Amino acid sequence: MPTPHQASTTPTLLQDLRTGTATLHVALEKRLPFFCERLDAPWYRRLIQAYYGFYQPLEAALQNCGLIPAGYDLSQRLKSPTLFGDLRALGLDVASIEALPRCEQLPPLHSAGACLGTLYVLEGATLGGQILRREMARRLDLDADNGGAFLDVYGTATGRRWKDFLDYLERMPEDPSTRRHLISGAQSTFACFERWLDRREVLL
Repeated sequence: MPTPHQASTTPTLLQDLRTGTATLHVALEKRLPFFCERLDAPWYRRLIQAYYGFYQPLEAALQNCGLIPAGYDLSQRLKSPTLFGDLRALGLDVASIEALPRCEQLPPLHSAGACLGTLYVLEGATLGGQILRREMARRLDLDADNGGAFLDVYGTATGRRWKDFLDYLERMPEDPSTRRHLISGAQSTFACFERWLDRREVLL
């Protein structure tokens, strides 16, 4: 007989995460310009600048919060260094990157559950990278060496890293409060990211 944790609790948690973020996820995807015919190199560069302006402070906050449960190596999953490298490849010097606006209205990281909800969104965002990489290579002739590394940040390890993250979530002790914080953390991350990109005027 399967244990309750394996058979019901974890799938329900993941389903609740997907259900709880589905509307926000779809709404943001519809506004991202990667498949817009009007997307050109300057727009793409502004988009990557905006991504950096969100990921850099958020990842710094995650590193400094001290609330991520043991067993998660955030240093191996940081995206802002890759975004920094893309911006350098796109022609920005270090001083220009350091001067870029940073998002100040970040999702609240007040609990382990909230941190896990944020990480769920950041890790899930890597799954569409292969499709985006091919589209940007076709449209803008971008690859990992000239500004498109973030679009395929994990490369061939994308699927395995996502499974590893889900396995990590599966091992977390769960209670109703943690579940609420996890779902609200994921929702806040989607909402904050869309508001930030909207303020930077890079969305459709």
